[in-house]
Amino acid sequence: MKLILTHEVTGLGTPGDVVEVKNGYARNYLVPQGFAVQWSRGGEKQVEQIKAARAARELATLEEAQALKAALEAAKVKLVVKTGAEGRLFGSVKTTDIADAVAAAGLGTIDKRKVEIPNPIKVVGTHQVTVRLRDELSAAITLQVVSAK
Repeated sequence: MKLILTHEVTGLGTPGDVVEVKNGYARNYLVPQGFAVQWSRGGEKQVEQIKAARAARELATLEEAQALKAALEAAKVKLVVKTGAEGRLFGSVKTTDIADAVAAAGLGTIDKRKVEIPNPIKVVGTHQVTVRLRDELSAAITLQVVSAK
């Protein structure tokens, strides 16, 4: 099935891309979640609108993105969470929590949809997460998860 992506889908594409996926993946996940719409001839105008909106949301210049990358990689971001007696979290760390912790640390604002957590974070300690700043530029954040006292 041919679709137009409206949101970034890891491993598939970015907003405005026209992709070919299996019917079940499109019907059961991409379209109901609002990540894509069905492709049509009139959809070419929609592709241009999506790409224009995406360009407006992205960081303006590569230099700004590189400066943000340097700031994110140099600092350790501290995240305070509720834990049980053994240091295990009640639930897991979400991308929203990470974006809020980066903003609270004074490192700037990042989009929660650009944060990638490789493995669920369910224990206190130091963890690595990745933030996609642009298509070709990612930053690795050192996240210190500590227990709330």
